[in-house]
Amino acid sequence: MLGALWAGAGLGTAAWAAGALHALALWTILARAARRAGRAALGPADRVTLARAVLAGGVTALVVDAPAAGPGAALLTAAAAAALLLDGVDGKVARRTGTVSRFGARFDMEVDAFLILVLSVHVAASAGLWVLAIGAMRYAFVAASWGLPWLRAELPPRTARKVVAALQGVLLVVAGTLPPAGAALVAVLALTLLTWSFARDVAWLRRRARTA
Repeated sequence: MLGALWAGAGLGTAAWAAGALHALALWTILARAARRAGRAALGPADRVTLARAVLAGGVTALVVDAPAAGPGAALLTAAAAAALLLDGVDGKVARRTGTVSRFGARFDMEVDAFLILVLSVHVAASAGLWVLAIGAMRYAFVAASWGLPWLRAELPPRTARKVVAALQGVLLVVAGTLPPAGAALVAVLALTLLTWSFARDVAWLRRRARTA
């Protein structure tokens, strides 16, 4: 991936370092998670998710290079869009092959969260640091659950939550192609939707904890 990006747009030293660090972290975390789950190999859906993770690494390298225009910006948009499109593939593959698992679902969720974080950093460069709240919200929720155990309860499936989560990446990719004013407007929409989704889930978890 890094070689292809270098050939297409050129990568600076910092971008190479960020991409290599991403690869190392991905390999380490994924191997450890697979051992804990008793997985000797990745399933077909996991390989699709792995491809998305690799694309996210490419996006990371390009964000570090901070391309405002030209081949780098186009490649960033293309890589992020490809990762988002594949988000709808791994779940279908898992269901069709009968390989749905908690490991695969968690892997998919973490790749989504990381890609949104990286894209929020990209958009924040032009729209303002407040955009980082979009990428940080899920991690802040996890951090809060360390001190508030009731936040760890399993949430009921909701279509609205899935739609809002999917829209985050799409809206951030769109925002990354717009001038600062347009990027800020789209990012405000993304943050508003995400805040509403998290607030509704937190309220549900709180009510559940009080009645338990």
